[in-house]
Parts: sequence; structure tokens; C-alpha cells
Amino acid sequence: MTLMEDAKKGKITPQMEAVARDEGIDAKTICSCVARGLISIPNNLVRDCRVVGIGKYLSTKINANIGTSRDYINIDEEVEKAKTAEAFGADALMDLSTGGDLDLIRKKIMDAVNIPIGSVPIYQAAASQKTVVDMTSDDMFNAVRKHAKDGIDFVTIHAGVNQDSMNRIKQGNRITDIVSRGGSFTLAWMLHNGEDNPFYSEYDYLMEIAYEYDIAISLGDGMRPGCIHDASDGPSFMEFITLGELVKRTRDANIQCFVEGPGHVPIDEIELSVKGMKSLCDNAPLYLLGPLVTDIAPGYDHITGAIGGTFAGMCGADFLCMTTPAEHLALPTNDDIREGTIVTRIAAHAADLTKEGQKERARAVDDKMAHARKNLDWDTQFELAIDGEKAKNIRDSRNTGSEACSMCGDLCAMKIVSKALEEDKNR
Repeated sequence: MTLMEDAKKGKITPQMEAVARDEGIDAKTICSCVARGLISIPNNLVRDCRVVGIGKYLSTKINANIGTSRDYINIDEEVEKAKTAEAFGADALMDLSTGGDLDLIRKKIMDAVNIPIGSVPIYQAAASQKTVVDMTSDDMFNAVRKHAKDGIDFVTIHAGVNQDSMNRIKQGNRITDIVSRGGSFTLAWMLHNGEDNPFYSEYDYLMEIAYEYDIAISLGDGMRPGCIHDASDGPSFMEFITLGELVKRTRDANIQCFVEGPGHVPIDEIELSVKGMKSLCDNAPLYLLGPLVTDIAPGYDHITGAIGGTFAGMCGADFLCMTTPAEHLALPTNDDIREGTIVTRIAAHAADLTKEGQKERARAVDDKMAHARKNLDWDTQFELAIDGEKAKNIRDSRNTGSEACSMCGDLCAMKIVSKALEEDKNR
């Protein structure tokens, strides 16, 4: 019995109750939304971790990507990155490792944190052979089963990369073609072997594996645009249509899913992308990689992603994948992970200030901060701050003899006005 099956029968499970408590929403609403596929709660049957809900009425969640590369393998560093992401507010984590002992890396990361963890099984399938194109369909499905058996809560599957979308790439005028690593593996395999994507052509088999462990499927955006020029084009929307069809098949199989989206998108096209994906995918939870709103800010792409993520969240995105200052440049460091996590949390909260079901709760936090600032209550400000440690360090590093900050000191506007109003009141 999967969580979605329980929900369709009206059974409120402990996972649904936990999400309801965390979000301040009635458990019956959570159950109804899980039944319809509007909320996903990734939670593998064989793994016990903190329960996180993603989707309608819920706060915007964030994911942190970590993992080794073939160029740099240090398991201890990746474990520290995982711990850092969780400590600074990531709601979920993806292990994108491609180098080293992938089974050991995955196990150590899963042991280190208590949040849902996702993976991309095709990376391991590719690692099992000399080249990407040599992997077999059995390699692909065996990797999914292996990850599910190990306790992974959700897997990214690039099932939308098929013959139709491949033809759109061939006929299109993209600059960056495909920037999704899993999408590139799949397209190269299809071209070399002259066959359709096994994850698409044998999707029912994938559902059988997912059902056995009740893992969620993250329908990957293998055709996501990798630059502003390529946004909102034919390959993107062809994949959206395919993913919408797969959402229906996934729900019919009583498996939870969410849908991944772009990518690099100019800010005036984000609403089109978000609402288009929501419509084509029957309002499945939407997981966005950014989106990055410009291509010319390497070193600051955690900020370009946060700008896009805030607007996307306001338009209906449910789950934001962080970018770090190292995006497009290098494997991120532990400090990059911290910075990316914090900046994406800011974007998620900014979106929640506008969202149905979360607006009042989110604004209540900002109201508390406003009162603390008015009262020059620094301890409360640091407690409420998304990164209170950094805020406190900045204040403490600029000495002032005033109870206000060193920017204004005794010329603090709020201090002056509060004193003047109090004197006027006592006259």
C-alpha cells in the first residue's frame, strides 16, 4: 500500500499528520491533495527521516545538490556539505555523485542527515560501463532498484527525453543544446543505439519498482534551457507535454511525483513557464532549478537563481533547487553550499509572503521582525533572521556606543520618532 493509495481511500497517515502540523493545515486537506497528486511527501518505506510535504497550500521547499565528480572525490567533504545544507535549512538533498564508490557515498550521506534524499540513478547506470552509450536498459532499471532498496526517497528520471523531444533538438536553433547531465546521457544513448529512452518506453516497469518501495518520481527536465536564448522553445514545451502525460500514468499507478522545470529563463517568461507546466502537468508539484534570469553573472548565480526562484514561487512553483556561487564554474565548496542554501531560503520565504495557504504565516514572521527592529531588540532580530549568525557577526564587528546600529547611532530614525511620540503622549 503506497501513501497515495492510502490517501485515495481517505486514510490519514502519520506522514500526512506530520505535514499538517508543520504547515498549520488541516490533515484532511493534506490527504485530499496527496490523493489528487497536488502534494507529494517523498518517504521511502525503508528509510526513516523527517517528513516533508511539497505542493499546494504548503510553504515553498528548497533542495540542495551535493555529490562528487570524477575530477574530485572526497567523501568526507560531501558529508560535511550535506550536514551544512540541513543545518542551514534545506528541506531535501540530492546526491549527484558521479565519481568514486557511489554506493558508499550514498550510504554515508544518507546516514549523515535526517531529510529526504533524492538521486539520479542513470549516473550509476552510466558508471557501470566504459562509456555512457554502452549502458543497457537493465543497467538503468537495476540502478533505480538499487537506489530504492538503499532508501532513496525520490529519484530523478529523465523520461521526457524521447524521440519527439530529440527531433525538436535536431530541428531547433538552440545555442546550448542540452545542459542536463541525465538528459545528455539519455540523448547520447538514444542516438548511439537507435532506440527510444527505456525510461519512457518501459515506464510501467519503472512504476513497478517505485511502487515496491513507495519512492516518489521526480520527472526530470532533460530538455531544460541552458541559456536565456533557449528559454521557452519547442524542445522545452514538447517535454512539458510528455511530462504531463507521465504525471497521469504515475498517479494511475498510485505513485507520487513532482515535475522538474527550467533552467535559464528571462524574468518576463517565468510566469509562462510556471503556469504552462502547471497546466500541462495537472498541477503536480513543480520543482525548479533556479530559474536563472541572466547568463552573465558567474560567481553570483545563487543570486540570479534566487531572483528567478522568488518570482517562480509567486507564480506557483513549489520546490526550489538552490544554485551556489560555484554554478557553471566548479564543484561547490562547503561555504558555497551554505551560501546557496541561505540565499534560496530567502527566495522561498519571499515567495511564501505571496502564496495562498502560507501568506499569513509568512507575514507574521516579518511582522515580528518589524516589531523587533522598532524596539531595537537585537536578540529577537538575530533569532528571527534566516542567517542570524552572520547578522550578529556584522553588528558586533562595527562597534557603537548606541543601542542602535553603527549606521545611525543616536540619529536612528526609529529611536528619535519613538522618543518624540512618547514625549508627545505624556504632555
